[in-house]
Amino acid sequence: MDPILTKAAAAEQVVTARIRAGLTWQQVADTVGAPVVWTTAALLGNHPMSAEQASAACTLLGLGDEVAEALRLQPYRLRDEAVLTDPTIYRFTEALSVYGPALKELIHEEFGDGIMSAINFQVDIARRPHPDGDRVVVTLDGKFLDYRW
Repeated sequence: MDPILTKAAAAEQVVTARIRAGLTWQQVADTVGAPVVWTTAALLGNHPMSAEQASAACTLLGLGDEVAEALRLQPYRLRDEAVLTDPTIYRFTEALSVYGPALKELIHEEFGDGIMSAINFQVDIARRPHPDGDRVVVTLDGKFLDYRW
């Protein structure tokens, strides 16, 4: 019996197939029937997909059952220090380093003692035209979870 393909190996095949097919992540997400940011994260190995979602993505991308099987696996969400050095990802880290304490204070002031969930969570990205150059708008939408004592 062949070993199960890793999520990382499946992600590499997905990225290669998407590029070679000339498809956008949005086109893949439309086929999968899920939001584009979630779909992209799932196909990069950070969420498990349902059998139907994995099958739809693999059919569109011309990938085999071994990739669909890997896409259905539960991920290990480990911090990859090398990824954090990517300039785009680093800017998110930098923004949270600068604004994180202020956001924490404002969340506590508005909601009380608690946190924003990253489990019950939605994220979206949009382009907003601006005279000085287009703006990247990232929306983080997490459920407030109060601490209960």
